[in-house]
Amino acid sequence: MNFYEHTIIARQDTSSNQIKQLQDKYIKIIENNNGKIVKFESWGLMHLSYIIKKNKKGNYLHFKIEGKGNTIKELEKNEKIDKNLLRYLTVKVNKLDIETDYFKKKEEFEKK
Repeated sequence: MNFYEHTIIARQDTSSNQIKQLQDKYIKIIENNNGKIVKFESWGLMHLSYIIKKNKKGNYLHFKIEGKGNTIKELEKNEKIDKNLLRYLTVKVNKLDIETDYFKKKEEFEKK
């Protein structure tokens, strides 16, 4: 089994209910193709570096996945036809970092 970090950027006008549906949809696809979600993070609405399909912001969803190559192929095949998504990116990694939350608020870091 390989380790992957997978990030999805959904349209800025996507409601929180639709974000939850997207999350459930892609978790189900991963699990149906012999993959395992190690960690899921919703990074929220953030500014994009440049305008994509008339959107200045995007809702970021980040998955840390353990699976095989065909799991990722099936995931990306479904993302290509999803009109709610602006971009997606999959990176194969040697080891997953599950302790660090990169987009936590500054106050939460200071409490530790």
